[in-house]
This record gives sequence, structure tokens and C-alpha cells, in this order.
Amino acid sequence: MKAQDIMSRRVITVRRDSALKEAIATMLEHGISGLPVTDENGALVGMLTEGDLLRRSELGTERRRPRWLEFLVGPGKLAAEYTHAHGRTVADAMSESLHYATPDMPLQQVVEMMEKQRIKRVPVLEDGRLVGIITRANLLRALALAAPSLPAVSPSDEQIRQQLETELAASAWAPRSMLNVAVQDGEVHLYGTILDGREREALCVAARNIPGVTAVHDHLIWCEPTSGMVVEAPPEPDQPDQPAPGQRGA
Repeated sequence: MKAQDIMSRRVITVRRDSALKEAIATMLEHGISGLPVTDENGALVGMLTEGDLLRRSELGTERRRPRWLEFLVGPGKLAAEYTHAHGRTVADAMSESLHYATPDMPLQQVVEMMEKQRIKRVPVLEDGRLVGIITRANLLRALALAAPSLPAVSPSDEQIRQQLETELAASAWAPRSMLNVAVQDGEVHLYGTILDGREREALCVAARNIPGVTAVHDHLIWCEPTSGMVVEAPPEPDQPDQPAPGQRGA
């Protein structure tokens, strides 16, 4: 999947010379938390987001530091912060650092950019022209559409076991050498030893995601490597004791 597959093509922008009050009104009117900023020629020059408006003199939230720290910070940075907190135009408050995608950029790279730069939206540029924007809401909509549907034919227990085996073989975290899996009537039983408590939920998630699985039963034992402490699997709620099915190696 690429950026152009999920981006919003209707992009609401604001001019850098616009009054900050007008930009805030636009954000509130459209229910958005950020705006791409353009110059008089329509070229992208920055972003204005809710985060840029946290430190404002009107709110009494401008940044304050002890005198000794102000000396270390220097007058240049202090002057820039003053402009950011007291300015009345979009240019005064916006972030000038730009991180953007191209229409054919793989979605994986877009998400990595959002994580690394800690941003919630990425403008999409084609030949320097703003053609779209990707927000976290776009990612959620794409995820909803990509959610797997139930198969028309229920797979056999052996097919379920094989699919789970394939999934775990492709996962570097999976403790395959210490794991046994049994499948009976669509219900997956997980046996074995794990060395990290987080592996328990990951294994259950992997099993639940296999088409045809109706239930997952956790019989795993967690052995903490440092202390040697052993933690049994948590009891299943409202489940009577039943003979376990035969165990098979995954």
C-alpha cells in the first residue's frame, strides 16, 4: 500500500501571512488539529498544529525558565520563543521543519516517519505541489478496510496448526523451540515455556488471528530467566476442567 492509496486529496491550507486567529477558527470549524501552511505562490512552507499553540501569552502558558538557565539557552532562542508565544500571524507560530511524503512512497515509510518525527500528519507532495495529506485518521480508515473477513469455508484443525506454525516461523520473537500447539475443533491450545511475559499475549494474538480459530487456551508457563521464578498460565474464566487434547509440536 502506498501514500496515494489512503491520503486525503482535499487539503485545507492556510497562508503564512494569515492572522493566527483566522487559522484557529479554520481548525475549529473543520475539526482538524493541524494545517499545512503555504506562501503566496501556494508552495508548502510549514505546518501549524495544536502543539504550536500550547505556549501562548494569551493563555499565560509561555515558557518560563530560571535566570541561570536563560543565560545558558541564549538570547537567540529566547527571542524565537517570544515571537512564537506573542506573534499574531501564522508565520510567527508555525513549525518550519517539513517532513513530507510522495504519492508513491510505501505506507511503511510514512508510518516510520510519523513515529520517528513524532508527528500526526504528513503532507504529500508531487513535483513540489501539495496533492494530499495523511493523518492518523487516514491510517485508521485504511486499517478498517484492510481488516480480514471471515473465510467462506472453515479450515481443518491441521490447516490452522500449519498456518500458525508459518506465522510464528516468520516472527523473530516467537519461542518456537519451547512451544507446543494442539488444535481441536477449531480451538487452539498453547503449551510450553516462555522467557518473557509479553510473549504470552503475542502468541495468543497470533493464534486468534488465524482464520477458523474459535478459541485460544493458554497453558504456557513463564520462567523468568534472572530469578528463576515460574508463573503458571492464568486460569480461564468460567471454564470447567477438561482433558487436554494431544500435544503436537508447532
